Formats: sequence, C-alpha cells, structure tokens
Amino acid sequence: MARDDWLVGNRHDAAAEQIYAAATELIARDGIDRFDIAALQARVHCSRATIYRHVGGKSQIRDAVLAREAERIVESVRAAVRGLSGSERTVTAVEVALERIRADPLGQALLHSISGTSAMQWIGRSAMPPALASELVGLSDDPVAAQWIVRVVLSLLCWPVDDRGTEREMIRRFLAPCW
Repeated sequence: MARDDWLVGNRHDAAAEQIYAAATELIARDGIDRFDIAALQARVHCSRATIYRHVGGKSQIRDAVLAREAERIVESVRAAVRGLSGSERTVTAVEVALERIRADPLGQALLHSISGTSAMQWIGRSAMPPALASELVGLSDDPVAAQWIVRVVLSLLCWPVDDRGTEREMIRRFLAPCW
C-alpha cells in the first residue's frame, strides 16, 4: 500500500485517526506551542487542505489531541476508582491521575510547556477537566469542588513534591478530609 492510500475512497475516519496520531507524536516531541501544520503535513504526506478537511485547523487539532489524551488517562482513573467512594475515591483518583499524566509522553510534553501556554488556556476554558473530575471523584453536585480538584492536580504536576511518599501523605492528609 502506498503511503497516501489512506486518503483514497471514503475513509474520513481513517484519515482523521492517522492525522491525530501524527499530531500526538509531534506534540509529544516538540510541545504544544511548537505544534506546526507544515510538520504535520510532512508527517502524514498530505496537503494542508486535506488536514483541514478531515480534522480542522491547528487549534481544533490541539484541542482534539488534548481531549483524546485526557480520555485515555480518565479511563485508567475510572478503572482504579470503580467501587470506591468518599475520600478513598478522591485520593485514589488524584494519585492515579498524577501517575498516569507523569508516565505518559504527551503528559510529559504538556508538563514541560504548561505554564502560560495553550495547554493551560485549554484547561482553563474547557468544561471537560472539571466535568471529568466531578465524575471521577464523585462530585456530580459540586462543580466548584471539581474545579478545585483540577487545580490541586495541576499544582502537584507543575510543582511536584520530590518524594512520592510525601506527596501521597499530603494528598491523604489534606485532600481526604474534604470528603
């Protein structure tokens, strides 16, 4: 199969997947603020028009890559908190989210470029992080608490505690009593 056979026929979903996969690699490698449509074109061997037709422009691609990555992390948190409630659920959700974000190459790229960038703006304007936090820690009736959880996670990501045991203790000691 030729390199651009994925563009032949009615294969919109396959094209979008290929473009998103390449965009994810580029963002993980170069950072979200250095993401470039020309580099994406070269990576997927197609025109700028083809990219726009299948997935939109630069901001839509970045938003989609962040949303898709968030969903992957959220799935692992969902699995970890299944059957838990109260403070045990909250603490586990925060600990697993931190672990997954830190272990993921895209999460690492975002952490290195997060302060004052597109990623931080996306997190700040998107309803998704607080909505996911609400679901994961069981706060469906308290959107302000969900926003606070997102900020706790972001602060621990941006200003990590050197010792994971101390970080765990901080989460258990100061976050758990809130629930």
